[in-house]
Amino acid sequence: MTAVTAGTVAMVVSYAGPLALVLAAASAAGLTQAQASSWVWAVSIGAGVTCVGLSWWSRAPVITAFSTPGAAILVTALPQHGYAEAVGAFLAAGVAATALTATGVFARVMARIPAGVVAAMLAGTLFSFGTAVFTSVRSAPLLVGAMLPAYLLARRFVPTYAVVCALAAGLAVAGATGELRVDLPGLGLAVPHFTAPQFSVGALVGIGVPLLVATLAGQYAPGIAVLNAAGYRPDSRVVCGSTGLVSVLLAPFGSHAVNPAAITAAICTGPDAHRDPAKRWIAGVTCGVGYLVVGCFGSTLVALFTGLPKALVATLAGAALIGSIAGSLARTVADERDREASVITFLATASGVTIAGIGSPFWGLLTGVAAHLLLGTPKGRRSLPERGSDGPSSPVRTSQSTRTAPDGMS
Repeated sequence: MTAVTAGTVAMVVSYAGPLALVLAAASAAGLTQAQASSWVWAVSIGAGVTCVGLSWWSRAPVITAFSTPGAAILVTALPQHGYAEAVGAFLAAGVAATALTATGVFARVMARIPAGVVAAMLAGTLFSFGTAVFTSVRSAPLLVGAMLPAYLLARRFVPTYAVVCALAAGLAVAGATGELRVDLPGLGLAVPHFTAPQFSVGALVGIGVPLLVATLAGQYAPGIAVLNAAGYRPDSRVVCGSTGLVSVLLAPFGSHAVNPAAITAAICTGPDAHRDPAKRWIAGVTCGVGYLVVGCFGSTLVALFTGLPKALVATLAGAALIGSIAGSLARTVADERDREASVITFLATASGVTIAGIGSPFWGLLTGVAAHLLLGTPKGRRSLPERGSDGPSSPVRTSQSTRTAPDGMS
């Protein structure tokens, strides 16, 4: 039962905050309810199938999820392009992720991009969501005033349930003040909505490239690191290649990316899940089954969340991303040798600038890499010791930083 409970908690945490990002992206892009429902169905079914299948195959708690940084990127990038073009970018990113991870090229490519620059792109992308917690105070002071303390107190005493507690506090206040306008149509099954992909250079560069980099750097690497740190050694090429393949198959139905999870994986890989490490795979299967059940009723979830006050959703998403922002900022300035290039990346990304229809995440990454190449390694710092296992690029270090991030599935 402890393994079943851990898997259930991981599933609930996965949806408590990150789903708000998906719905925010869908709303910003003007998607229909059918398209939004299909998106929820696709990412849920993809995560459920891979979670159950990989956990059963490896006898390890392999937790998968949808890309939270990827969903955050889409909030600003998706409105700049047609939905069919975005689906084409999802498809291309999935194919690239599958090829890069299944062949082992991913590890070699990421080693050439400074970890601080990648982390800075993620931090800049998520920055506006963090500030939304405080800008929402003007429109809903009582709501935010209840949710933020609830989150902080839960982080202090029951960190696993911090986002859930913030959601509960927000719902209580919204219900008491009459701000809840939820009209559930009943438990209707989600209907997949197929969208024929279209391909354009703008969408491939503005959505596909940032989505690929954010998912690979912010999800794949930490997810595998969490498993390795807990003593599990499933073939990473199979784990990552499988999630990439599922992302490709479900892209026409709205799935932007399915990937190994980190924070929810930590819930299922520790001793609290089961005293016997050999039996913790049950938590992974339980989490996957929960994904499948929720995915089947995606339309109901969309109706539920669209009836919530905007300030509640904004505060919930911001609270869920505080840990991820903190971890990304820490990795941004961790290495003094690349600190300036990383800060430039962060500023360019957080600016929200759009050039030629291409969003700021891409320009931030491009600017950061260019700054890294132009600045080089200062002569006075060549004697600095290598970070080694203590550096921001260390797998174990990455997993520790990422464990504070909401994941969603992160």
